[in-house]
Amino acid sequence: MSTDKFPHRVGWIGTGRMGAAIATRLLDAGVDLWVWNRTRSKAEALEAKGAKVVDSPAELAERDIVFTMVGGPQDVLEVTFGPRGVMSNPDVRPSILIDSTTIDPVTSQELTRRAGEVGTAVLASPVSGNPKVVKSGRLTVVASGPRDAFDTALPYVEQFGRKVTYVGSGDEARLVKIAHNLMLGVVTQSMAEITLLCEKAGVKRSDFLEFLNDSVMGSMFTAYKTPAFVNLDYTPTFTSHLLRKDLELGLDASRQTDVPLPLTALTHQIVMENIGLGQGDADFANLLSRQASVSGMQIEPEGIEVSTRLE
Repeated sequence: MSTDKFPHRVGWIGTGRMGAAIATRLLDAGVDLWVWNRTRSKAEALEAKGAKVVDSPAELAERDIVFTMVGGPQDVLEVTFGPRGVMSNPDVRPSILIDSTTIDPVTSQELTRRAGEVGTAVLASPVSGNPKVVKSGRLTVVASGPRDAFDTALPYVEQFGRKVTYVGSGDEARLVKIAHNLMLGVVTQSMAEITLLCEKAGVKRSDFLEFLNDSVMGSMFTAYKTPAFVNLDYTPTFTSHLLRKDLELGLDASRQTDVPLPLTALTHQIVMENIGLGQGDADFANLLSRQASVSGMQIEPEGIEVSTRLE
């Protein structure tokens, strides 16, 4: 039921690891939330928290605000303008559609155009973080689109975004998120190289990374990737396949704007090599093991408990 604080009826499409974590925060805040996921069982866990699970995105058309967080460009178009999409009913559609999927500019422009033709405002609203970051309340969000739609949606986005940055009235947020992910790739490769440089000289990975994380060069990102580096735990939060996609989107933007990205281009080739070695479905932290291989090193898990510093 809607409240004075959250008067809008909200829908959520895509309750994978990230989507479920964010939807949980909305439910905990008291938001009236209906959800859909291709694999229904992944959405059903939210019922106990107060969500209503629907059988198709089309059933969310009567919601005022609908979020989408799905796999990629074709998934976005399918859940919005597909035969059972949230925009498929000619008589009823949400007022605001907020897409948090990382997609290419062409798909983004098509989505915005088609939604605008039927009176739905589209906000691009990618996020930075993973489910642990969501749970810790440290997720950051970038958004762009019509300012009035952003102002309406902001109280809801603030329930899961520690910081929400508005960057423009068009698709600007898409490029900002891609640029963010380019840095993820470059920093992770650099982190792998310098960590192994120290290890080959006799310094434990955990000791070097403890120093790094406490220095001016440390960050929330280096800290929460440290357990993966120390214990070689490559349980996926963001795979090399996904990183490759974003690197290629960034390199496309580079060509369109004549801004050279030499470090990004090199990182893209390294990620491609990692995928060629069969490591595409593991977390991209496994760039560490690829770097160990080309450095002539056999590395082992250290087997110690390391904090992500997200507590």
